[in-house]
Amino acid sequence: METSKFEIADYLDSKEMIVEYLNTVLENGDNADLINAIGHTAKAIGMTKIAEETGLSRTSLYKALSDGAKPQFSTIMKVLKAIGGQIQVNPISTPKGNAPQDSL
Repeated sequence: METSKFEIADYLDSKEMIVEYLNTVLENGDNADLINAIGHTAKAIGMTKIAEETGLSRTSLYKALSDGAKPQFSTIMKVLKAIGGQIQVNPISTPKGNAPQDSL
């Protein structure tokens, strides 16, 4: 029996699925996981389209979003914008009375 490699990008077929996937990785993953997830999302949408919208080459995108890559923050922001996402800051929920004085 022949098996094929699992590609998460094949299942990111709606905005809702992409948002859920990226938010889950943000909540549970680390920086490398998030970079990989953004790469999976870019592949699902189409690297050519993302390259056109970001002004980056496809080669640069593949390199920046590959395993072990450490892309510049500006690259991540461009790709997030191209895939229709954004970063939003929210206060961290803490038990009552435990919030630091100088925080959000």
